[in-house]
Amino acid sequence: MILLFIFAGILGLAIGSFLNVVIYRVPAGRSIVVPASACPTCGSSIRTYDNVPVLSWLVLRGKCRDCAAPISVRYPLVELGTGLFFVTVAVLFAPTILAAPDTRSIVSGLLVLVAFLFLAAVSVALALIDIDVHKLPNAIVLPAYAVGAVLLSSASIVSGEYSVLLRAGIAMAALFLAYFLMAFLYPAGMGLGDVKLAGVLGLYLGWVGWGAVIVGALGAFILGGIYAFVLILGKRANRKSGIPFGPWMLVGAWLGIGIGNEAFAGYLSIFGLRAT
Repeated sequence: MILLFIFAGILGLAIGSFLNVVIYRVPAGRSIVVPASACPTCGSSIRTYDNVPVLSWLVLRGKCRDCAAPISVRYPLVELGTGLFFVTVAVLFAPTILAAPDTRSIVSGLLVLVAFLFLAAVSVALALIDIDVHKLPNAIVLPAYAVGAVLLSSASIVSGEYSVLLRAGIAMAALFLAYFLMAFLYPAGMGLGDVKLAGVLGLYLGWVGWGAVIVGALGAFILGGIYAFVLILGKRANRKSGIPFGPWMLVGAWLGIGIGNEAFAGYLSIFGLRAT
């Protein structure tokens, strides 16, 4: 298990380095493949040995090797944050893999882990892009449907647990339709990017369980509402201010993924009920 966590952390650091490119280039409509990364001030290409996540920034003391222009601390923070995020996802899903009784269950568990690691990477990119430009790009959201569906469907086929896949599909459709209705009734407060993201999050939340769906969906509005209230109270925004909701959808979803089933079961137990 320790080796799995170390691998997840290293992979997360590397993916975080790539996400920095995605976050910067996708909103601008630029290719994430070419040209190679370069200093935005002097245009010098970033050398391979200066592309080591976090470490390179520390060695260079946050400056370009060629022109000494400052390099934002956001770059190593995204790399480090993604690394820690990947470890957290591994912590959530590794126990199922390690407790698997047969090879098919192990393979299914690994596919699920990869699917949620992909969601973690997408979450980092979308949250920061939405904060930066108030957009959730189709170039990231729409492929997430295909990748999530393929990985989770494959996991379901390998394990033979089709009821889990059915629940995920129903949750995906339900959250998409719920957000679409909200966007139709109040277009000023809900964008189509949020609607499309809702379907992706519904797919993953539904895979985890109905408790995760409920906590994840409600958590987005509760946390987003608290944030908006704090901004208004501090006079940093007003009721007409455009506040990106995508990050709160993602935070709420991960809250649901992490503790949703347990939290919902605990809530029901207060009334003597039990989740099925």
